[in-house]
Amino acid sequence: MAQVEVVARRDIAAKPDDVLDAIADYRQTHPRLLPEQFKDYEVREGGDGEGTVVFFRLHATSKRVRECLMDVTEPSDDTLVESDRNSTLVTTWTVVPGEGTDGARSRVTIRTVWEGAGGIGGVFERLFAPRALAAIYDRILANLAAETEKDKPAA
Repeated sequence: MAQVEVVARRDIAAKPDDVLDAIADYRQTHPRLLPEQFKDYEVREGGDGEGTVVFFRLHATSKRVRECLMDVTEPSDDTLVESDRNSTLVTTWTVVPGEGTDGARSRVTIRTVWEGAGGIGGVFERLFAPRALAAIYDRILANLAAETEKDKPAA
């Protein structure tokens, strides 16, 4: 079995604290970030950052559905980690100041890793899963930008 990794990044015109707060709000904002591939989303404990437990079904492809029960931790001020109780899947959200001196830009990175399957199924997983998940993450990051930049005046 080999580790599979997916990374997506985006610069967002919003303060890092505001962006991280939006991601960590698992009751209100976070569900609005998720595209249609996330079904049956439910906050089971907490709802704001550390100590939150969320459940969802991820329909990464038309045939592959993954049930996830995620424990949320905050190992540092700029990072949220979601660890799946049902698998080795771990998603890390990192929000750091973006380029510029005004402090109103953020660089957001989503990184997911898991132990892939062995055999021929694992080969297909390593080939196709990262591409499918990266496309989903691009949508999430676009939704996050729309959510956190919405109060900004139009240019």
